[in-house]
Amino acid sequence: MTDRSIPALILCDPQAGALQVGALSLLDRLIVTLHRAGCRSIQVLCPGELPALKRTRAWEIQFEAGQQARPANEPTLVAVCELLVQPGDVRKAIRNNTRLTTREGELLPFGVVAPDLISKLTDQWLEGQGRAGDATGFTMDSLLQDCDHVCAEGIASRVCDVATAQRAERLLWDSLVSDSDGMVDVYFNRPVGRGLSKILVHTPVTPNQVSLLSVAIGLAAAYQFALGQYVAGVVGGILFQISAIVDCIDGDIARMVFKESRIGKWIDLVGDQIVHLAVFGAIAMGASKAALGSDAWRLGASAITGAVISFLVVMRGMLALRDQALTRWQQRIDQATSRDFSVLVLALACFDKLSWFLWMAGIGVHVFWIAALLVQWAAARRGETKGSVQP
Repeated sequence: MTDRSIPALILCDPQAGALQVGALSLLDRLIVTLHRAGCRSIQVLCPGELPALKRTRAWEIQFEAGQQARPANEPTLVAVCELLVQPGDVRKAIRNNTRLTTREGELLPFGVVAPDLISKLTDQWLEGQGRAGDATGFTMDSLLQDCDHVCAEGIASRVCDVATAQRAERLLWDSLVSDSDGMVDVYFNRPVGRGLSKILVHTPVTPNQVSLLSVAIGLAAAYQFALGQYVAGVVGGILFQISAIVDCIDGDIARMVFKESRIGKWIDLVGDQIVHLAVFGAIAMGASKAALGSDAWRLGASAITGAVISFLVVMRGMLALRDQALTRWQQRIDQATSRDFSVLVLALACFDKLSWFLWMAGIGVHVFWIAALLVQWAAARRGETKGSVQP
């Protein structure tokens, strides 16, 4: 079933909507979330001054704000702003024409409302503003009591005060993982970098700037490897590990405060390749001054050539495969290209065995791109490429 687009109406209590979760107001998060879920028009009913809307303004998301809802002539997604929800669950509620619940089964004041009930709901909500208790929740419950509901798969939580806002923020941070995360990322790199991420989301620092910093640190590591000295190799291994930690931070910031961009993905992707090529070449240079001599250059050239071919093969797969096959392809690539090998480099540097890494990389990268080509060839045989005819 294809996703459909319907109007959205947000009932915003100014005080609750201004609560901060991850450096953004609740209302700001909800508007961006509804926009990303495909709501074609967004109206905010707010009997006071709107909270700060940094990302809504930055993305130039169009919305209408006022103290009176316009008449509805079709089903409308209605939500109170005291909620933290995810775009996928919003699409799910719209697709099923129903109401959203938490994983624990709690009914949320968030659901698709028939047009003839919109006026009654908004009138009761406005009357309830300023009273003790949650008049909005009562109104939604009474009007949607016979409505089917669907369970949220992502974070779906009420946020009504500072304590619940802090809890929601913790849940949001914990949910920020990447398909490309390896074991070292999950248990070391990302937890270590998370503290800095939580600081940087409150600053003007952008994910792209963090990506470039990661590249700079990685190139500094390569310089140390090229010296061919034991201490320099250990320093290079430490810097390379720090580069991997910083490389986790850019994605955290982007996802937490809606700063993802196409160019950011390319900076991250190309930057990683530059660092890897530089590290391969630098380790070869350092090893040529010590144990391996001229063999180091041949292994380094093999590793660099294989890395370039691997990058081209990966890009070919991303451009050629259809949607479902592309998803499987990306999952396999993410599993095979994690940052975990930075720990191996550091360990080998500590034991003065960086030359061993050259042998591993010089052979391993060619095994990788050959296997990747075979996967693409099998996908083409199944009709999963864009130029093929599906059975």
